[in-house]
This record gives sequence, structure tokens and C-alpha cells, in this order.
Amino acid sequence: MADSLPLRWLYLDLNSYFASVEQQLNPALRGRPVVVAPVMTDSTSAIAASYEAKALGIRTGTKIWEAKALCRDVVIVPGRHDDYVRFHHRIIAEVERHVPVTSVCSIDEVACRLLNNENSVEAATALAARIKAGLAANVGECLTASIGVAQNRLLAKMAADMKKPNGLTILTDDVRMTRLAALPLSDIPGVGRAMERRLAAAGIVTMAQLLALSPAQARHAWGSVWGERLHWLLHGHEVAEVAHDRKTIGHSHVLGPEKRALPVARLVTRRLVMKAGTRLRRAELRAGWLGLHVKGEARGTKWKAGVKLPQVMDSLSLVEAMEGLWARMTAEFGHHRLLQVGIVLAELTPADAAQADLFDGNALLCAQADARRLALSKAMDKVNERFGRDAVTLGHDAKGASRSRGPAIAFTRIPELAEFHE
Repeated sequence: MADSLPLRWLYLDLNSYFASVEQQLNPALRGRPVVVAPVMTDSTSAIAASYEAKALGIRTGTKIWEAKALCRDVVIVPGRHDDYVRFHHRIIAEVERHVPVTSVCSIDEVACRLLNNENSVEAATALAARIKAGLAANVGECLTASIGVAQNRLLAKMAADMKKPNGLTILTDDVRMTRLAALPLSDIPGVGRAMERRLAAAGIVTMAQLLALSPAQARHAWGSVWGERLHWLLHGHEVAEVAHDRKTIGHSHVLGPEKRALPVARLVTRRLVMKAGTRLRRAELRAGWLGLHVKGEARGTKWKAGVKLPQVMDSLSLVEAMEGLWARMTAEFGHHRLLQVGIVLAELTPADAAQADLFDGNALLCAQADARRLALSKAMDKVNERFGRDAVTLGHDAKGASRSRGPAIAFTRIPELAEFHE
């Protein structure tokens, strides 16, 4: 009989994280259905819901008006992303008191590799209990976590999802396949509707069918080498992680009713470009492409386009590119009120790997002009870092329409606290 594969990973997933932070900060919200919204308007969607709200059918993505229809007592609160980041750092520090954090997977998830003296069922159970007790005592009683323990990180993450809230699931070799076979395919991280359709076309509609495939069959069904990697992972083996370089830098903003007219939405978009530029310079990168995407207030109306850049990192060049896209959008889109705006910088390269001495005819820049623009942008960064967000910017809005609430959190990217002051 083959040796059992050892338990190597502990995965911690905070339960209803944003809503739990709100309940921790405001005791009056505890025990009540709470929904966190990006802006205080009924037309937007929930970015988090407490377990009391989830019990009533309210989920992430539920429209605020729908949440109110499902529960007349639901409490809607605006997202406070700086607080979520601060609690995130406190949570990491607490977990580190018990076991080293190997990887911060998102704002509310961490993975920890277990050593030989930590990976028995008894030791892992005791470790999970210490972490949970530490979170309650030193971070906040509302901050509960579900923990999964398994042979590799993917399985540990799936195990953490098996019992929520505040659960513990340990996938030992003798129960792993039975527990996995009972799950839908959508419980595999990264498997969405498109992949489910692809697998169904190959005759695979259950987890048991997927588990029964050979490595070659899994690769063929998946249409890529990831299928073979997934085969080994689901069968308890560790597979080397694939390193990913940063591909993009971006920001988006859901607009409140007072910001949806095109002139005001444009100022918000300029602000997003400025924030992205600051992040670009902090990372010492240049961008070769800028994209603009918008959603109209009318349901289902969208527009997006992008423009090549001459590997720049200064805010003036980025804003100029955005203004060109904005003019194109207003001419082509045909809608005068927007629900959401967003920008993305791509084709990123190290700052010292590109020479900005040859630019396209629209920019009419040279190396000296690039250096001056970059120096000005860095000077603006320093002033804003010292005196606060928007102490100095490109243009201004006397009514403050372009000012933001600080960065929002994509679960896979945790903003630096400095970003809330930019």
C-alpha cells in the first residue's frame, strides 16, 4: 500500500470579511443583516453581506434595491476599505504568532505551510484552535475564520470552503476522495460557467467523473496543461507554483448619482488615472498601454477601448491618453450618464528597461520632455504623501467631484495603506 500523502498546508479564509469588520467596529450591527455597498445608492450591488444577510438570500453581487426587498431591516453601510486593510494586517500578525504565513492569497485568505511537527491531525486541529482563539482575543470577536488543512494549497482552500462559518475541515488521505466527489465542479477555484460548459462538452459533469480521468485525459478535457496539473493536485500531490509577473495596474469606481453625468464622471476617471500613475511609479514600472472602460446607467450598456503608449510612467502622459479615449467614448457610446468608470495600465516594463526617447506623433515628446514630466509627477507624489490626497493634482474641481474615497479592494490585491492618502 502506498504511503499516505502528508498534510502540508493550512488555509485560513475569513468569514464575510468586510461585513464582519463593520460589525466589529460597530457593535450595534452585530446579529443584524448587514450589506456593504461601494456607494450609497440602490442601483449598485453588495460587495459583502453578513451571515445574517446571507440567510435571507442576500449575497455579494445582489442589487441594493433587491436586498431591501428581501429584508426591510437590512442595514446598508458604505465600504471602509482602509479599515479592511488595517484589520488585514492585524490578522496576518496574529496568524504569524502561531504559524508562519507562507502566502497572502487575498485580503481575507492566507496559506501556511506546515512542518512535520505540525501536520498530524491532532497537531493541525490544535493549531487551528489556537489561531481562532487568537483572532477572537486579539483582533475581534466578530472576525471568525474557516480553516482547511490538506496535502496541497488548492485542496486546503477547497477544504476551508466546506464548512462555513468558523469551520475546520481536514482532508486526510482516507476521506479526501469521498469528500471531493460530493462537490460540484464549480467548487474548484477558477472553474466558472464557461469551463463547466467545456467540461460538459467532454462528457464531464460531476466531480467524480473528473477525478476518474487520467492525467492525459484531464489535460485534453481542460484544453491545456492546467488540466494535468489539476489532476495531480486533486489527487493530493504538490505541484510547483507557476510564477506570475504583475500584468496590469488598474482602478475602477462605481459612481454615485451625483457623479454620473459625463463631465463629473470624467473628473473621477482623471483621478483614477492619477492614482494608477502613482502606483506605477512606486513599483518602478512603465506602461505601454492604457485602457478605459465604462458602464452606462442603462442596464447592459458598456464601452471599452485602449491606446498604445510609448512606455511612460508620468501622470501627464497618462491623463493625455485617457482624455483622448474619453473623447472617443463620448462620440461613440451615446449615453450621457455612467454607472461605473475604470482604467487599466498594461504592457508593464521595468522603469530602467525602456528608453523614452522616441515617441509617436501624437505625443510629440522627447527624452528631455519625458524627464521633466516624470520629475513633476514625482514631486506631486511627494506633496500628496506629505499633505494628503489631492493636495496637488492636474486640474481641479471646486465641488470636489473628482475626489475619491480611497482605493477599493479587489480581493486578490491588497492596497498599500499609503494609497488611501494619495
